[in-house]
Amino acid sequence: MLNPSDFIKESIEDIKNRIGDKKAIIALSGGVDSSVSSVLASKAIGDNLVAVFVDHGLVREGETEYVEKTFNDKINLISVDASKEFLDKLEGVSDPEEKRKIIGEVFINVFERIAEEVGAEYLVQGTIAPDWIESQGQIKSHHNLALPHGLVLDIVEPIRELYKDEVRIVGSELGLPDEIVNRQPFPGPGLAVRIVGIITPEKIEICRKANAIVEEEVKKEGIQDNLWQYFAVLTNTKVT
Repeated sequence: MLNPSDFIKESIEDIKNRIGDKKAIIALSGGVDSSVSSVLASKAIGDNLVAVFVDHGLVREGETEYVEKTFNDKINLISVDASKEFLDKLEGVSDPEEKRKIIGEVFINVFERIAEEVGAEYLVQGTIAPDWIESQGQIKSHHNLALPHGLVLDIVEPIRELYKDEVRIVGSELGLPDEIVNRQPFPGPGLAVRIVGIITPEKIEICRKANAIVEEEVKKEGIQDNLWQYFAVLTNTKVT
């Protein structure tokens, strides 16, 4: 049985011992895993952690403002609007896997630039147990990541032994808002994989507003806790 208080104390101590007085960086998406990892690392090394929220132009309605409002007084947060860079690369692309690949590559390039700018030597990740169990099996807890342009970061994964329900318990113990703690998953490529076919600014805006309406109606009915995921998809067909 997880004791969240003990876990938090041990995790903070471990991060302090691992990183020391060096700089670390984390990609903060606003999801529960990256949020818990960010707060734990911030408690351990303070402003030597740089949390980066990257707006790729495909986020939910009001997402950037929400993340900034939630975390600005908790952690050292940088918010980056890279939407033009992402959307330029996605122009004319319709295949969903190609969209994912492009978004992943651009994200890494943006993230690497910021990591170099802040002088980061460590990368904190919100990896949880199912991530490595389902994908790569038993990998080392202490490993590193070589980024495309040569930057090598040592990886720190403070919640890698936890399952999602345990991460939520730790998040509550850390004082994170219920909306963050109980947030449903949102794909890394964002609305790009919820828009069928070529992406345009108009389609993004339609999908974003439709998604906000779905979330609002679900919450009005009070059924959000009973649904694992709920969202809108913009198809490539017309109906009457």
